[in-house]
Amino acid sequence: MRASSSGTGRPGPVPGTAAASALLELAREGRLVAGLTGPGGTGKSSLLDQLAAAYRADGRKLYRDLEELPGNGGRAALLIDDAHLLPDERIAQLRAALRRDDLDVLVAYRLWPDRPALRRLAADLEHFHPPVVLGSLTPSEIARAAAAAWGMLPTEEAVEEIRRVTGGQPWLVHRALAAGPEIGRPGPVPPDLLDQLGYELEGIDADLHSLLVALAVGFDLSGPLPASLGDLDGRVDQLFSRARHDGLLLPGGELAPLVREALLETTPAHRLRGLQRALLESYAAEGRDLAPLAESLARAGVRDRRVAEALEHSADHLLATQPSVAATLYREALDAGAGVLPIAARRAQALWATGEVDEAWRLLEEVFAAVDPPDAVRAANVAAVLWTERGMRTRAAETYRWLGGRSLGPSAPLAAVAALAAGERAAETPPDPSGSPALHTVAAALLEQGLRASLAPSSAGALPALVRASDMMNASGLTLPMPELPASVAALAALHAGDLAIAESVLDTAIAANQGGAPARSRLLLLRAWTAMQGERPERARAAISEAQEGQRGIAPRDELLLRALEVGLARRADDLAALVRSWQRARETVLHLPVDLFSLLPVGELAVAAARLHDSARVEAHVAEAWTLLERLGSPPLWAVPLHWSAVRAAILTDRPSDVAPHAAALVRAAEHSRPAAVLATAGRAWMSVLAGRFEAPTVESAARALATVGLAWDGSRLAGHAAAHSEDRRDIARLLACARDLHHGADPGPVPAVAGPAPAPAAPSGEEPRRGGDAVLSPREREVARLVLEGKNYREIGEAIFISPRTVEHHIARMRSRLEASTRSELLAQLRLALEAEDERA
Repeated sequence: MRASSSGTGRPGPVPGTAAASALLELAREGRLVAGLTGPGGTGKSSLLDQLAAAYRADGRKLYRDLEELPGNGGRAALLIDDAHLLPDERIAQLRAALRRDDLDVLVAYRLWPDRPALRRLAADLEHFHPPVVLGSLTPSEIARAAAAAWGMLPTEEAVEEIRRVTGGQPWLVHRALAAGPEIGRPGPVPPDLLDQLGYELEGIDADLHSLLVALAVGFDLSGPLPASLGDLDGRVDQLFSRARHDGLLLPGGELAPLVREALLETTPAHRLRGLQRALLESYAAEGRDLAPLAESLARAGVRDRRVAEALEHSADHLLATQPSVAATLYREALDAGAGVLPIAARRAQALWATGEVDEAWRLLEEVFAAVDPPDAVRAANVAAVLWTERGMRTRAAETYRWLGGRSLGPSAPLAAVAALAAGERAAETPPDPSGSPALHTVAAALLEQGLRASLAPSSAGALPALVRASDMMNASGLTLPMPELPASVAALAALHAGDLAIAESVLDTAIAANQGGAPARSRLLLLRAWTAMQGERPERARAAISEAQEGQRGIAPRDELLLRALEVGLARRADDLAALVRSWQRARETVLHLPVDLFSLLPVGELAVAAARLHDSARVEAHVAEAWTLLERLGSPPLWAVPLHWSAVRAAILTDRPSDVAPHAAALVRAAEHSRPAAVLATAGRAWMSVLAGRFEAPTVESAARALATVGLAWDGSRLAGHAAAHSEDRRDIARLLACARDLHHGADPGPVPAVAGPAPAPAAPSGEEPRRGGDAVLSPREREVARLVLEGKNYREIGEAIFISPRTVEHHIARMRSRLEASTRSELLAQLRLALEAEDERA
């Protein structure tokens, strides 16, 4: 029978009542003889006290000492504590008492010291009942004890922390709880608690204390003990057994963390330093791995090349998987005597991965200043990613050129990607002589392969290679400095190709796999937001943006442009002019800080369209020109150029400059030979021009609008259909085009309708709803007046002046009509108003 309980001579938490209740039930059923055993401090005495109180409550005679026990006298109970301390003759008397039928006997004892008389007593007790073995407290028992000590329920984390530092030893749990709730939080142990434990431990046998200190330093019993412990070797087994049975060691023979820390904190420094040196020499002489000890030795102030090397080795193994731990180990290696420059690049990588960018730059400056810098390729990788995060990809590419004739090895594909992203035609990377089959090197090679394929006239092989690169990087589980992650490039290529499903799948998988670790998460989330925005899911886009902004790394300068373009795009698609103006004001400041690169073309295109919508195109002219120059340097690859051509078409339409459409329409037609998105956009461009000219066929426009949705441009298709509906005179065509606009823009949230003249296309009603016909609505006389003036293109102020009401009243009239007609946007409202007025005229 085993129970988890507490406290012997050391007071502890109240032991589990289950064991006491079970024993009392047995006592009521008949005679009870049992032994209670366990290490010191596990609650044997407390359990006996509970049983004594219960016997008294039942009216039993109770004896706690053999000398008090009469020869006979009716049913009674004998409860003996610390039987292991009794002399042999007393143990013999106790064994004799076990044979008395009128007597319940409960005996608490430890199995140390190992004496024949004690073993015989234990065997006799087991003949009557299996021993009740008391041990470590369970989490639930710790929680109950903490609630009793603190007057409040502890958290699960606090209970786990207490269990970790105490090993569940009841006497240690009692000491820890007395220190207050602070002990349940990770961090330094309260000094008062360490002082108290140290004082108690100093009171034990000197040889036992010396053994415990040696164990705390790191010695174990599998090898020789330090010479400073004298002739202790011959008594080690005896002392070890005593320590276990006294509750000073955990069941597995190790020290509880709290005991270890107390011993190290309260032992004189000179004594500790001598033991640590002896331990180090012992490990070296036996050729044992220093890694398990190196960290504690370094923290204790030991400076030794062997300790530093062990820490470096451990950090190297964790650098790409647990960079924060690696950063700590490198710092401790420096404290232990490691050279600054030899590990500077690795430290910089660890610090970049943990967000300490400024310190990483400082270390890289030291590397770059060296005549023959060690680990130069790694330093270049880290510097390249730091430049990239600042949005300066040209500098990233130049960093690799700084290496000169050094072999890049597995980093050669990364150098090529950095160059291509900056718009530089880089020579194709030759096969790596090392032929490394590591997942991350395969991912880098596939990344370069896919990116190069995306620059060809026919980019058919690009997405498969890029998706495989992302898969390999996910499988690696590594956080490595790369100028762009495979998942990002794959998603961007899919977005440029109009394949939102692939973009979404790649991003969701990469985010779930934590591709690139903490440094990459915000960028992947923003790309997920972009995919959702293009897919007509604004709420999902906003949720991803919020998650990106709340991340521990925040938004990198490079991704500020992506963020601002998302804000602009969401406002523009909601037809929310006020939000669009606010987001544009933030965006136009951001663009001044960042140059254009291959992977920022989508944000540049979005901002160009928004600038045209707000008649502020001059703000982005330089950036748009820079984008075209970059594409020309790369050979104007259709995959990357087509969306920017379409943005230019949309901007030209918004600024009413049809002549500016021609060169981009021609480029789309040329690209259509190798690109389906280009073919779709070329057709859509012709449809737009026919609508603007007032000579269009509704079926043709609808077909073009729905085709736009198949290449990830459903909102653009909705605008095309809505604009055509607003310019149609045929009621059936208007209804048809409005239904198309609603189908394509099913995610729209109604926003304010700007009462200004000029073209403004249309979104939709909830999916599956039949479009409401304006002819079914009845307008009041005042609303009809307002509606006619709206259709003439007048704004709120002009309408108010014409019919002698305030602009605010005009706004209220328009809002009511919009709600009644279920119109989401201005152009849909125009079409519905036209139908409503025609119906009114017919009824008149």
